[in-house]
Amino acid sequence: MFRVKVNKIESIRDPDGNLGKRIELIEDRVVPRFAIRPRTEEAKVVQDVLQAMQQQLPMFQARTQFAIPKIILFLTEQEYESFGINFDVNQIYEITIENQAVKFKKAV
Repeated sequence: MFRVKVNKIESIRDPDGNLGKRIELIEDRVVPRFAIRPRTEEAKVVQDVLQAMQQQLPMFQARTQFAIPKIILFLTEQEYESFGINFDVNQIYEITIENQAVKFKKAV
């Protein structure tokens, strides 16, 4: 079992012109944060400055989650409806792969 998050949903047309959806699922994995203790006083000053910048400026936020593509679904509207799952961006699902079947379960 692994967890995925709906990263993006786009409208598409298949080669026959049928309207559908492209659903991008990324692996939901948080990278554990660990403290690095600088050995020199200069390194400690640099670390303190970087931490202050991360708190004040959103573009310097430390990324603790990686967007690793796991599954991309291309479904026509009819396939999407018969799939039985209403995907929403940022929704997390637990996926189980066994006996040649892929099972989606909304994470709580």
